[in-house]
Amino acid sequence: MEATAHAPCRAATLVALPSYPNSVAWSEENLVAIPTEHLITILNPASLTSARGLITLKQNKPFPVGLIERKDLLSPCLQPTCLSRDARPCARSISWSPLGIAPNSGCLLAVCTTDGYVTLYRAPISEYCSEWIKVVDISDLLCDHLNSIHYGALHEIYPVESRPNGIKWGGCNVALENSVCKRFSSRRKRKIITNSIEDSSIDPVRETSVKTSKTNIVNQQTYCGWNGNNSTLCSTDMDNGFTSDYSYRTNKVLSSDLPHLTAEQYASRSVALSSVVVTWSPLLLSSEICCAILAIGAKSGAISFWRIPEPPCYTIELGNASVKAILLGIVQAHKSWITAICFAISAASFSDDQLVLATGSCDGSVKIWSGNVGRLLQHAEVDNNCFSLIAEVTTSTTSPVSTIALVIQEKTPDNVVLAVGRGSGLLEIWTYVATSKKLESAGYYNAHEQVVTGLAWAVDGCFLYSCSQDNSIRGWILHGNALYEASLPSKFPYVR
Repeated sequence: MEATAHAPCRAATLVALPSYPNSVAWSEENLVAIPTEHLITILNPASLTSARGLITLKQNKPFPVGLIERKDLLSPCLQPTCLSRDARPCARSISWSPLGIAPNSGCLLAVCTTDGYVTLYRAPISEYCSEWIKVVDISDLLCDHLNSIHYGALHEIYPVESRPNGIKWGGCNVALENSVCKRFSSRRKRKIITNSIEDSSIDPVRETSVKTSKTNIVNQQTYCGWNGNNSTLCSTDMDNGFTSDYSYRTNKVLSSDLPHLTAEQYASRSVALSSVVVTWSPLLLSSEICCAILAIGAKSGAISFWRIPEPPCYTIELGNASVKAILLGIVQAHKSWITAICFAISAASFSDDQLVLATGSCDGSVKIWSGNVGRLLQHAEVDNNCFSLIAEVTTSTTSPVSTIALVIQEKTPDNVVLAVGRGSGLLEIWTYVATSKKLESAGYYNAHEQVVTGLAWAVDGCFLYSCSQDNSIRGWILHGNALYEASLPSKFPYVR
């Protein structure tokens, strides 16, 4: 810890470097969350010397997606799954809820990890510990919903943009002997693991979980270890490639009820469950309910929306106070990974308040959506049309969208002003006019030399801050239909 009485900034020491650019998240209750490797440190800026909160990220169980045939294991669409070797997940995206959503009237923290899981955490109320408490596993709820509808048409949706380049799409006919995975006879062979002696189908995620678990070599032909998927003992015959799962108490072979899938079906279900970005909406109010919407973007290009209501009463005594998460719907927003989501509320030129949403993808596409606030507050059933598309950015660039900032100016409430930062360092400004339903460009600007990592509007949408991976911060003034660079104070930290 380093701090001086006259310094404009105060420093706090972390256990490691932040996990990703622009990873510092500031809550409305004046708490700062910083993800570092497998830990998320939560600080109180008003008292940096006080106790810190911690969230320890642990390895999650694989999604129960299904089983595939042995011959499909080397399909190109399954390479990301088979080659994944993350021993401990890190945070990929974090976001604070509005004030008043947590049981103690504070904020909830949504955490999306690199293995695709999304979990909600609250501050310890009566636990008297530094570790924050997990209250809702959103990924489990999403998995249950998709399983209940048998994934709908998702098994037919696998984005073209997400497919490996330069590799023929479809099944893989490469023989195991000719693949790079071949193990020569002089080495111990680790063959494909199956569920039972009679079953030749496998679960790639489950196989990976067994391989990465603690494994003991019984002899040159047999491996014995724990299956992390169901905490059972696994015995694998290296010559025959058979695996038997034994109950620790009954010593009986356990069968799996997972469905048999093609490689493409397995891949599409995996990307549908793998989340990459989380964002909270502003607080939504009515005479009957108060809530916030959590938007979760997935690798499939879909966004799931969850309504998190305000608790019926606040408490600092009951540590087991529950938090409800209600699925509103799943919108197929893009054809590739969702990389940025931003909310704003508009009440102009609409019959009711509208929740405006801007989304960006790694394929370079940007879209603006609108949802009726009254409908979002009262809707009781899953509706995949809870948000409707009102505008789409048309541009020649395909550079991935790295960040988005959305603002609705008080002086012109009919206009939605959108700032888009891209991986090339390009900055775009767009204005959507609700009365004419037109999207107008305010120009393209080579703002930075590297990827734009953060954007923030100020002064009612008249001033814009941008930062980049090149360690620069720049200020911009929006005047009319153009953006002009503004000088920052000389004492502003890290100004270039």
